[in-house]
Amino acid sequence: MRSSNPVFSRRGFTRGNEYAGFGTGAQQGGDPYAQYSGGNPYAQQGAGAPYQQAGRNPYDQQQPMTPQQMEEAYAGPSAGPAETGRMTIDDVVMRTGITLGTVVVGVVLGWFALGDHVGIAYGAALVAFVLAIIQSFKRTPSPALIVGYAIFEGVFLGVLSRAYNEAWQGAPVQAVLGTMAVFAGMLIAYRARIIRVTARYQRIGMAIAIGFMFALVVNLLFAAFGAGNGLGLATGGLGIVFCLLGIGLGAFFLSLDFKQIEDGIRYGAPRNESWLAAFGLTLSLVWIYLELLRLIAILRD
Repeated sequence: MRSSNPVFSRRGFTRGNEYAGFGTGAQQGGDPYAQYSGGNPYAQQGAGAPYQQAGRNPYDQQQPMTPQQMEEAYAGPSAGPAETGRMTIDDVVMRTGITLGTVVVGVVLGWFALGDHVGIAYGAALVAFVLAIIQSFKRTPSPALIVGYAIFEGVFLGVLSRAYNEAWQGAPVQAVLGTMAVFAGMLIAYRARIIRVTARYQRIGMAIAIGFMFALVVNLLFAAFGAGNGLGLATGGLGIVFCLLGIGLGAFFLSLDFKQIEDGIRYGAPRNESWLAAFGLTLSLVWIYLELLRLIAILRD
């Protein structure tokens, strides 16, 4: 799986047939994620495994260990995440908290300091888009780029949310609560295995997402060159259906994020890959929030 989002390709977290840049493994049983188990760098065999070189691992020495050596080995502390450098759920939670916290800081700045400067808001959105694109083409996660994206995206959301709040009082709060509800619902459904991320599930979801993005582009072109309302995707019954579809796609992206995180932890991804997990979750949550804002505006208009 190359991406959880049709806009940004999260290179580095899942790159083609390789997991986080590690080796590839044959697919098994039709599960697109089963290939990653063959790419676990900690399960390498042969001369390429760093801990199988002569003299580096006491368990690979020709002479058997003495009882005292065995006792010392078992008495030593076990290797934890800090020693192995592998990604853990705590790493993902912490990085996601940092990224979303930065978005909130940007929202506060945009709401209270730049509320009437729409041009600055769109400029911030453009900068956020560029930073996200740069990160998507980097082979390794860059915390500076991800945090930079979060602050500029937050400024844009702050100005936009204030404008929505002035037109439809309380709409941003409703959208935030709705986003939290969608996240909680998808997490529960995923953990309970009500939703299973399979190859077929992914293909169908991405096909719908591509069609959704294409419709957005066509609607924008129609709105820019003559038809003020475009294809009518921003108002009326068609607008409501389109917003619901967008929210559903945001939930779909979340399920792919959860699968990526689960595989990263299971197969020993490097700890810095948790920044990409946080980046992906932030993209999905921002997507859902924006679609909920549009839906609330249409329903209350």
